[in-house]
Amino acid sequence: MATGRTHRPATRSRGIPEATVARLPLYLRALTALSERSVPTVSSEELAAAAGVNSAKLRKDFSYLGSYGTRGVGYDVEYLVYQISRELGLTQDWPVVIVGIGNLGAALANYGGFASRGFRVAALIDADPAMAGKPVAGIGVQHTDELEHIIESNGVSIGVIATPAGAAQQVCDRLVAAGVTSILNFAPTVLTVPDGVDVRKVDLSIELQILAFHEQRKAGEEVGPDSGGPAAAAHAAVADDRKGPDGDMPAVMPA
Repeated sequence: MATGRTHRPATRSRGIPEATVARLPLYLRALTALSERSVPTVSSEELAAAAGVNSAKLRKDFSYLGSYGTRGVGYDVEYLVYQISRELGLTQDWPVVIVGIGNLGAALANYGGFASRGFRVAALIDADPAMAGKPVAGIGVQHTDELEHIIESNGVSIGVIATPAGAAQQVCDRLVAAGVTSILNFAPTVLTVPDGVDVRKVDLSIELQILAFHEQRKAGEEVGPDSGGPAAAAHAAVADDRKGPDGDMPAVMPA
């Protein structure tokens, strides 16, 4: 099976918009659920509803893949699963390293969905010498001194950062220098990377603040216009944001 260092998805070269790429995993998740129920075909309306998008947008997205379905029949579920998986690069083996094996990093290591979606956790890395050798999800944790060797020997091109904010940029720099070209960042900070390196950021505290804004807005609408409403919620969100980049994220690796 091919590794991530030698084969990469063709979405950019084929001109598929980034917004479409971002929706492909939603379609794949819905299609996989249909496949597990042995559903042979699905209409654009049914699939769009399952994925949480409108059917016109779905048909437009699928047109970039060259898939138009059959009038009166719909889309072949198994073929679409294969087609989207191939487009996303999930028919390949993608070795991944997770740096920062505290509560969050350990939870990610134990996530069973990686392997079924084409991702193999090749190594777990932490800066704490006391963690070295300890098994997490059946994998022995290795010290950050070994990071470059681990990346080279496993052909890793995807790195996951689950460290505190203060350590994240240094870890990022080392990952990039060692050849990693895609990073999933759980640290509550913005990373600076050179051209050619992709970063996806997952910040749980920001997502919760956005939900808090909507909850306060809904509460304001129920109470009435004199209760503060959206303006008060926006002020609260800004105030929370001033607490600093660390927020309430757990410190999962020593800086």
